[in-house]
Amino acid sequence: MTSRLAWAPFAALALLQIGIPLTDDDATLEWLSSLVVVAFFLTVLVITVARWGLARALGAAAFVVAATLAVEKLGTATGFPFGEYDYTGALQPTVGGVPVIVPLAWFAMGATALEVGHHVGSRIVAVVVGALGLTAWDLFLDPQMVEAGYWEWAVDGAYQGIPLSNYGGWLLTGLVVLAVVEIIRPARPPSPGLRWLYTWWAVMSTIGFVVFFGRPWVGLVGGVGMGAITALAWMRAR
Repeated sequence: MTSRLAWAPFAALALLQIGIPLTDDDATLEWLSSLVVVAFFLTVLVITVARWGLARALGAAAFVVAATLAVEKLGTATGFPFGEYDYTGALQPTVGGVPVIVPLAWFAMGATALEVGHHVGSRIVAVVVGALGLTAWDLFLDPQMVEAGYWEWAVDGAYQGIPLSNYGGWLLTGLVVLAVVEIIRPARPPSPGLRWLYTWWAVMSTIGFVVFFGRPWVGLVGGVGMGAITALAWMRAR
């Protein structure tokens, strides 16, 4: 019953995602982007509560939000571990200069990717695959958010203007954070719902960049990255 409650925020997530390519108003895009993340966070939180139990799910969410908020603050202050970047202030509200939706997104996709990893193999494998799946998502996310003007890089990087150090930082952060979440997570079978949710993001993001955003290269690279994780999870789950 609890897991069925996830349909409400997921429906909001889907509708809001569809709305993003249909508007070119900056203010509308900002609140649509924020609401997508909130709906994503709530969808994953409801599913993890159903699968992991209330205390473990809330504990994992609180840890990831606090830890990644600290990492993002460290990143903007020192350039470690992602490279030198700054938030522009377009996304509000913020805590210490970091938009609140950023750590929410880290938990939402982090927990999703970890569950996908559990479809592939053991606990160690799950953490590694989860970190790779999380990093693959940023192949879509960073180009979209930089183009929207939500953050900017100090140097013009090799991938769509984004330095490759960013993806090394995502992978490192993902490994550390998901290793802790794995300790919190109960020893239970992985969530089919979160496997479907990861698949949804892979498909919708690929379609979005190829068809609506006019950036087929991002759609191809991100689609291959998330698609490979998705295919592996589905093959091993079967």
